[in-house]
Amino acid sequence: MTDSRTRKRRLRSQDWFDNPDHIDMAALYLERFMNYGITPEELRSGKPIIGIAQSGSDLTPCNRVHIELAKRVRDGIRDAGGIPIEFPTHPIFENCKRPTAALDRNLAYLGLVEILYGYPLDGVVLTTGCDKTTPSAIMAASTVDIPAIVLSGGPMLDGWHEGELAGSGTVIWRMRRKYAAGEIDREEFLQAALDSAPSVGHCNTMGTASTMNALAEALGLSLTGCGAIPAAYRERGQMAYRTGRRAVEIVFEDLKPSDILTRAAFLNAIRTNSAIGGSTNAQPHLAAMAKHAGVELYPDDWQVHGFDIPLLANVQPAGAFLGERYHRAGGTPAIMWELLQAGKLDGDCRTVTGRTMAENLNGREASDREVIRPFDAPLKERAGFLVLKGNLFDFAIMKMSVVSEDFRQRYLQEPGREGVFEGKAVVFDGSEDYHRRINDPALGIDENTILVIRGAGPLGWPGSAEVVNMQPPDHLLKRGIRSLPTIGDGRQSGTADSPSILNASPESAAGGGLAWLRSGDTIRIDFNHGRCDMLVDGAEIERRKDEGIPPVPADATPWQQIYRRSVTQLADGAVLEGAAEFRQIAKKPLRHNH
Repeated sequence: MTDSRTRKRRLRSQDWFDNPDHIDMAALYLERFMNYGITPEELRSGKPIIGIAQSGSDLTPCNRVHIELAKRVRDGIRDAGGIPIEFPTHPIFENCKRPTAALDRNLAYLGLVEILYGYPLDGVVLTTGCDKTTPSAIMAASTVDIPAIVLSGGPMLDGWHEGELAGSGTVIWRMRRKYAAGEIDREEFLQAALDSAPSVGHCNTMGTASTMNALAEALGLSLTGCGAIPAAYRERGQMAYRTGRRAVEIVFEDLKPSDILTRAAFLNAIRTNSAIGGSTNAQPHLAAMAKHAGVELYPDDWQVHGFDIPLLANVQPAGAFLGERYHRAGGTPAIMWELLQAGKLDGDCRTVTGRTMAENLNGREASDREVIRPFDAPLKERAGFLVLKGNLFDFAIMKMSVVSEDFRQRYLQEPGREGVFEGKAVVFDGSEDYHRRINDPALGIDENTILVIRGAGPLGWPGSAEVVNMQPPDHLLKRGIRSLPTIGDGRQSGTADSPSILNASPESAAGGGLAWLRSGDTIRIDFNHGRCDMLVDGAEIERRKDEGIPPVPADATPWQQIYRRSVTQLADGAVLEGAAEFRQIAKKPLRHNH
């Protein structure tokens, strides 16, 4: 509970609305708010003004539920003694934004920083859902550092197609392979995809959306259990109300992102990501959030702290089930409870609830062991991200929880060479080149081929595209070969079950090793030593550099040009150079505007 002493702290919004030293400016700031019926008594009362960062819109269907949830957030804010002010954020819709929604994460971040910094807000409820709405909001809240709390919108209800679970995204990749193999027609393909989206909400698989909302909770920025509640469930509205109430309390307590987002919290998130079978997009997003929070997070942390964590969540794409049953089984708190009991989680981390993580997780053991496995009886051991490096890149990751037994048998079980395989590279420059040539017999693609795509990173696409999960050519699919080793300097969908080496940094467009690879070269991948190399003589690589970097598309918009001039590589979070130098900026006094 908040005591009266805490309430007496002068609030940030009072510098706008209750400033006796600048009554002319206070009048100017108050005046236009009157035109929709709010009263000067409210704004000058000293009650916390809580922003509701509204990410829901018709253009962002995954987050559209927040249009309704915001009403319950408002109720909670009012009942706790605050004043709600709702405002829009830049829309980010993963499925639809071209050339990629990755461009918009940093743009949404910049816009939200300016709003949180430049307007009379004492705290903020960050409404999240679709992939990049979560990291962009947390990045901005860290930069400004006013009290902030994350409200997830929740996944869709479970999809069903012809009596089988149809997970968003995952069903598309599965049907894409069936269609190429001639097993289904176009209408069946479309219907399966449509059946995976039965209600409001974001992806019902453990794709990037579900992953990032789970990790917001793992970081300590959401109320316990917030991330996995399906959007259509009554509990989602109840969580919205409680989040609104808590938003007021954290202003009274002056509990800010900088108090919560420590290195220990980020390591908790890395371990949680491994245990839930989380998206490979978690790597650049967590790196970006850590960067803006001023936390040292290293690329090798994924290997050191996350690789040996077992897979506990039996959820697509790494498992069998979807979001509804995951929530009913206990959701992310039940996963984290397992990690805490096994000594793999730092329970002393502070959280937005006002309690420690260990206190939040008390009594959160799973209720459905088919969906959430015990730590000592997991779906898979060592299910984190394998970190690789070599002469093709300095950093890349491979998601081990989606490496199938068939893939292991074909590539990783050769007697005397376990964990090591070699293959002939076939290189594609962008997805257009891949789609145009993948079925060209002249390429000679067989079971021993390694598919490589470049020009897909932050500079090359631009923005970094989800194109690395390339499927084999049709003739192999018809033989039942569902996946080949793939490498790329872009990303892949968090809903994909492809065992890809991706997020390669530096990318081809930045002069990384993929730029000098040629079709026909042999690539050796050594899981045992974390190496990925082209077996090409150093002198030949130097000769190829004289040919120049493979071309990429020209800038198509002003933002693309600004983005390319300032973005870092995926290993570093693909953030804007210099932006992370701005931290806790709400402490700095603002100049008046007249």
